[in-house]
Amino acid sequence: MAKGEDIFKKIIAHCKEYGFIFPSSEIYDGLSAVYDYGQNGAELKNNIKDYWWRSMVQYHENIVGLDSAIFMHPTVWKASGHLEAFNDPLIDNKDSKKRYRADVLIEDHLAKLEEKIEKEVSKAAKKFGDSFDDKMFRETNPRVQANQAKIDEIKSRFVPALENEKLDELRQLIEDLGIACPVSGSRNWTDVRQFNLMFSTQMGSASDGASKIYLRPETAQGIFVNYLNVQKTGRKKLPFGIAQIGKAFRNEIVARQFIFRMREFEQMEMQFFVRPGQEKEWFEYWKEERMRWHLALGIPEEMFRVHTHDKLAHYANAAVDIEFKFPFGFKELEGVHSRTDFDLGAHQKFSGKKLQYFDPETEESYVPYVVETSIGLDRTFLAILTHAYKEETLEDGSERVVMNIPPALAPVKIAVLPLVKKDGLPEKGREIFDRLKYDFHCQYEDKDAIGRRYRRQDATGTPYCITIDHQTLEDNTVTIRERDSMKQERIPTEKIAGVVAARTDLRPKH
Repeated sequence: MAKGEDIFKKIIAHCKEYGFIFPSSEIYDGLSAVYDYGQNGAELKNNIKDYWWRSMVQYHENIVGLDSAIFMHPTVWKASGHLEAFNDPLIDNKDSKKRYRADVLIEDHLAKLEEKIEKEVSKAAKKFGDSFDDKMFRETNPRVQANQAKIDEIKSRFVPALENEKLDELRQLIEDLGIACPVSGSRNWTDVRQFNLMFSTQMGSASDGASKIYLRPETAQGIFVNYLNVQKTGRKKLPFGIAQIGKAFRNEIVARQFIFRMREFEQMEMQFFVRPGQEKEWFEYWKEERMRWHLALGIPEEMFRVHTHDKLAHYANAAVDIEFKFPFGFKELEGVHSRTDFDLGAHQKFSGKKLQYFDPETEESYVPYVVETSIGLDRTFLAILTHAYKEETLEDGSERVVMNIPPALAPVKIAVLPLVKKDGLPEKGREIFDRLKYDFHCQYEDKDAIGRRYRRQDATGTPYCITIDHQTLEDNTVTIRERDSMKQERIPTEKIAGVVAARTDLRPKH
């Protein structure tokens, strides 16, 4: 873990140095768990959003987009259950004065036991090679069995305590497991208590009798309250989906791990409306479809894992998390949930408006069931950055930091670099830059030696550098340098756009 923490600190520093992420209001000493996206961060973030939006809305004929307001009628949050149930169980360590989520402390303890099992399995797999039987080893190895028994015993207490909000039992479990504060190392804990995560504000002037409203803690409810509007105006037949990208706000008391857990964040969500009884089938479909989306970026499959929920939310009958291996361990990146008819049913009840669908095939009206895919944009950004960050020692002994960001998502696609700042090379470079800028986000740079410019572009993740030299003036060819391999090849200037377009295309290959 120490190595992971060290790398994570370097990534955070790199993000600031190269214009990806800045602490918000930094000249006023910042604001805890709030960050601003810099010039390169904004481009990468927009590229991720575009990739998700095209994958959902453009490539699926039966999914449409929405952009709902952040402010909503306060009864929305009563109907959704957020006013009563949107809480975190918090516990304080009396010695360090640090506050933690009680459930996360226990989950981290479980994760350590699971890691022990996986180490045993991995060690045996290497030892026995092709003859290794994973299932038999897990069922017969004493150390694996002992750790699995501990996991099962903890879950038998943990899950009911969470589901029934037995806070005393959560505290007792933390004590029985000997869980210590990561900062102080002490086991001197307070009682566990619930804390509601919604930000509230006032709408209207005080003289008018301002009413209390909330900043939305999720974007899903904006889709549900607009379900009927979209269905009728779009003449949509089930199954169909509504996708949305938007800001959400949570008063996280335990905000940590850079942009992984923030108070202001962005979600990319899609609610897929289906006929009751078909939700499990569509749940499996979207679980697989979303994993394909992640893997299409070229990130290795072993960086992901699927975690099935032990405790289901009050609205769900099935739920999984797609987790990513961050430097601080496997953590949730995206959730896929079968939400049943809870949301539409609750809004129908509280609003008094019918939110039913008339099915022409069965000739009956019903409240549709919903399968949700919900992914954190900021967490996706962090996953891509942490996987991309590489420190390399080159053949000549020199070192470089390179960001292996998937080329399709890279903030800048092409850097146009005249070899020297004279002899007509800058003018030729500007001519090429002006031609390419309509198709790609490009950058022109002619300061410093070409090697130093390559290093700067590597550090921001630019996949292709175009070098203009004296030969360019003679035969209209340039050198194109590929970021990851550093290989260079000579191509005619008229082919630059085609070559880069082909290499930065994320469309499915058939």
